[in-house]
Amino acid sequence: MVTFVTSLHARLADALRERIVTGALAVGEALPSEARLGEEFGASRGTVRQALSALRHEGLIEGGRGRQPVVRRRPTAQPFETFLSFSAWADQTGHRPGQRTVELARRGADPVAARALGVPPGEPVIDVLRLRLLDGEPVMLERSTFVLDVGRLLFDFDPDGGSLYAGLLARGVDITAATHTIDAIAAPSADAERLGVAKGSPLLRERRTACTADGRPVEYGDDRYRPDRVAFTIANARAQRLAFVRTLPDTGETP
Repeated sequence: MVTFVTSLHARLADALRERIVTGALAVGEALPSEARLGEEFGASRGTVRQALSALRHEGLIEGGRGRQPVVRRRPTAQPFETFLSFSAWADQTGHRPGQRTVELARRGADPVAARALGVPPGEPVIDVLRLRLLDGEPVMLERSTFVLDVGRLLFDFDPDGGSLYAGLLARGVDITAATHTIDAIAAPSADAERLGVAKGSPLLRERRTACTADGRPVEYGDDRYRPDRVAFTIANARAQRLAFVRTLPDTGETP
């Protein structure tokens, strides 16, 4: 018979993890001191530090090097197995969505958006830039380029009133599917200022081509998320068709 022995630092980490997940240790709350944890679990300071290091690597706590560790706010996960707008996803997860429109303008399509939408570069399109909020806090910059006949409908309603997709659906445009490419970029100055992060901070970037039910691409999106507030999840199963693939980065495109 094989007997598996769990190390003391792993058991200590498991106990603290359970307290964090169940809310016994709340977000922003300081963990007990190393001395107190050592006394509670009969562990040396080195063992306690191993357990805390594991939790820090999992993103459950932050602090150290002279600062007492505290429970870290975990990013809200956005799944891709269902197709949801930002507003619908926020509502579904119990958060309050919000938005501030920075720009809504007609201009010529840049080469990247033109290629995604299947129109010639310079073709008139509608560009939208919005700052998206969760519970009043900036978490994402949403850049969207719409083909002209769809985008001009955005001038018929208030883009700060909620989901653009819902507003378009009410006007007969049903966006039902999208392809997504996810990578990371360093925050340019303007993005950093709007999101309240330091210039050069890592941002999750989701580039999206969204289509109507007949397969027509009508929107190209370039959304940039704060990774401390939003994460992405992908669910798959062996019996289902693979819907998520790895791709090489497009090195010819500048952020």
